[in-house]
Amino acid sequence: MIEKVSVDVNGRSLSIETGKLAKQANGSVLVTYGETVVLVTAVADKKVREGVDFLPLTVDYQEMNYAAGKIPGGFFKREGRASEKEILTSRFIDRPVRPLFPDGYFYETQIIATVLSVDQENESDTLAMIGASAALEISDIPFAGPLVGVRIGRIDGELICNPTNSQLKESDLDLLVAGTRDAVVMVEGGANMLPEDVMLEAIWYGHESMQPILTIQEELKRIAGKPKREIVSKVIEPEFKKKIENIAREKLSDAIRIPAKLERYQMFDEIKHLTIEELIPEYEGREEEIKEHIEELKKRLVREMYVSEKKRIDGRGFNDIRPITCEVGVLPRTHGSAVFTRGETQVLATTTLGTSTDEKKIESIFGDSYKSFLLHYNFPPYSVGEVKFLRGPGRREIGHGALAERAIARVLPSNEDFPYTIRIVSDVLESNGSSSMATVCGGILSLMDAGVPIKTSVAGIAMGLMKEDEDFIVLSDILGDEDHIGDMDFKVTGTQDGITALQMDIKIKGVTKDILEKALYQAKEGRLYILDKMKATISEPRESLSIYAPRIITMEINPDKIRDVIGPGGKVIRNIVEKTGAKIDIDDSGKINIASVDSKAGDKAIEMIKEICQEVQIEEIYKGKVKKIMNFGAFVEILPGVDGLVHISQLSTERVKDVRDVLNEGDEVLVKVLGIDEAGRIKLSRKEALGMSLKE
Repeated sequence: MIEKVSVDVNGRSLSIETGKLAKQANGSVLVTYGETVVLVTAVADKKVREGVDFLPLTVDYQEMNYAAGKIPGGFFKREGRASEKEILTSRFIDRPVRPLFPDGYFYETQIIATVLSVDQENESDTLAMIGASAALEISDIPFAGPLVGVRIGRIDGELICNPTNSQLKESDLDLLVAGTRDAVVMVEGGANMLPEDVMLEAIWYGHESMQPILTIQEELKRIAGKPKREIVSKVIEPEFKKKIENIAREKLSDAIRIPAKLERYQMFDEIKHLTIEELIPEYEGREEEIKEHIEELKKRLVREMYVSEKKRIDGRGFNDIRPITCEVGVLPRTHGSAVFTRGETQVLATTTLGTSTDEKKIESIFGDSYKSFLLHYNFPPYSVGEVKFLRGPGRREIGHGALAERAIARVLPSNEDFPYTIRIVSDVLESNGSSSMATVCGGILSLMDAGVPIKTSVAGIAMGLMKEDEDFIVLSDILGDEDHIGDMDFKVTGTQDGITALQMDIKIKGVTKDILEKALYQAKEGRLYILDKMKATISEPRESLSIYAPRIITMEINPDKIRDVIGPGGKVIRNIVEKTGAKIDIDDSGKINIASVDSKAGDKAIEMIKEICQEVQIEEIYKGKVKKIMNFGAFVEILPGVDGLVHISQLSTERVKDVRDVLNEGDEVLVKVLGIDEAGRIKLSRKEALGMSLKE
């Protein structure tokens, strides 16, 4: 039976329908907003996946080209590997959904969101989030929802829920907020250096705006929901747990106070080994259970130390930032480079400058576009002392890179002022928490080292949370263990004046306004401290670019001359490139960017283009070459590719019977431009040019 619920959101109807499509899934819904339609399914295996101690959840978001009336490019003409947008949206759905599954849920579960139609104005990512929640709600899969994701924009100081793509272009805020009825569970987005109070208002405006959408999900569950399956939690006998604690508790209590990460981890491994060795004669085959309980015990002891003793693993205060060192110009041949170290997290960031030919083309169902700023984040295994195969970037790397890119993009110069393609690469050399925020800091330092005229400096900080009942502690600049054991990972980036990017993930059922407010203002305090440390190393972009970076010179020509510069089949422009070694980009408006590391090559290219683009001036004298002799006169080339006719009557002050008596093909001759007719034909005179000076 088909069931449908709907609500008005920002003047447009948002509907959720079930019972028509994909009925063999555990839960299936069709979400429609405007003419954007997303099908979302949720399926869980009927048997528990054995041997796992984590939630086996997979989320896939896919955009079908037919949704926009497009046929995919490439040889196979079908959708290929996931785009960056699809990967980021999959993460956007996964992160808030994951904490809402019950403890002990080990059924293989998959959520698939498929975009079936797009209207180019209403984004599909928030619809996919809503659909994921609704599909889980009506299924037999246990889920502590419902959950809603909305996008918040801000135009002329007014907040807007789910702005259209046209409105977003005018907005100084692009914020995704996910939440349940009582709390916010995820935040992700960017802003144009907005203050903390505005961001807090936007987050809570998003939470208020999602309430009606939560209501229709609850209604759909009431009329179409299935009974939830029962989850049987694994029970470990108290005697077994007590024996583990008797052996490991005191040792773990000492180990969690070791500040150095590798020494601390080595001690944890030794404790596990000693505990297993002592218990294995009595509990053979239960090694993994022993390790699991030691991990649970370690987490409990750390949280007790933080809440009761008010102490952190490395001895810092809750607001303190780890020691910071900054270096720039560390690599001799890169255009810009920096090493940013904060505690045991270290990033090498490099900046490379290119031309418009280096831009990234993005093909999507929302239309093709080009990116002139790219940030790539790499997390090699040695950064955490591990041995693994080197693979392409995973979802985590792409997500961290996108966050850092969003954080920095707001302070970059416009393409008109700085017509370069900019690529930052962040290689994480050591990691103990907040490597994405170190990427932001290192990336900014490398940009300034490269001489990119950024508007101001940006820094980032990761905030954590320990919450017990109604009491909570907010932590600044969290360690990897604090992220793993804590309840929140809240990354905030910004300038001296305001926030440029946010990303919040939580492991509990939600955070309150009080927690968010404290975290934002404590993050500001830490951010300003980090900015001061960065400015002590380099406070402004270098005055000139690296000698190895291309110099881009911009010139404009008459658009009618573009084809002359390009030439038939690109012959003319290829000749200029071959002779000068410069890169030349021409757009339809007549704007030309000439890029070359050698300034002389750039100057030569300009000279050649100017020569091609010269405009013929009436009454001016030109030195031309005779191209063709006719009975009635001679055609003379006065500019490259520009011919004019010298009529036989204009060849000499004396009467000329035969043109060849005066001129031959290949002769160089002075001529004066008498006029240009409506058809563009040029009339020349050799007679009037005789005895006159050549125009310089």
